[in-house]
Amino acid sequence: MTSQRLVQQGQWSMRILSVTAVFVLLMGCGSARKPETHGFTQADFQNLLDKLARGLNTGNARLAADCFTEDAKYSSAPDPLVRKGRPALFDYFGGEKGRAQPMSMLWHHVLFDPTAQIGMVEYTFTHQIRTHGVAVIRIVGGKIANWREYEVQSRNGWEEMIGENAF
Repeated sequence: MTSQRLVQQGQWSMRILSVTAVFVLLMGCGSARKPETHGFTQADFQNLLDKLARGLNTGNARLAADCFTEDAKYSSAPDPLVRKGRPALFDYFGGEKGRAQPMSMLWHHVLFDPTAQIGMVEYTFTHQIRTHGVAVIRIVGGKIANWREYEVQSRNGWEEMIGENAF
C-alpha cells in the first residue's frame, strides 16, 4: 500500500471516530434534556390534589390523610407548628368524626416539576374562616411528603382577592 493511501485511510478513520464521538456526545446531551420524571406526572399531581380536595370537601379525613406519606410534614408559615405523620394529619383533617363545620378546598393554579417532584398550588380554603394561599408540595412515592403553605385570611372571594391581576 502506498503511503498516500495509508494517510487517506487514516483520515477516514479519524473522521469516523470524530463523527462517532459527536454522535455519542449528542446522545448523552439528548438524555440530559429528557429528565427522569420518576413516573409521577403533572396529571398524577392534579389527580392527587383532586383526591385531597374531595376528602376535605366531603369531611373524609381518611381519604385526605391517605394522600400523604406515613412520615409527612405539614406546616403553615409563620406558625412554627409542624404536623408530622399521616396519623396527625388524619386527626387535623377531622379524624373519625370529621370536623364540626364543613370545609371547602378549591384549587386555582396547579404547577408541577416532574424532575424535582415538587409542585405548587394556589388555593382558596374555607372552614371557620376563608383563606387564600399557596402551598409548596414535595412528592415521594406518589404521595405528599412535605406541604408548606402560606396563606392570608380574607372575607373576599377569589375574584375580589386577585382583582385586576387575574390569569
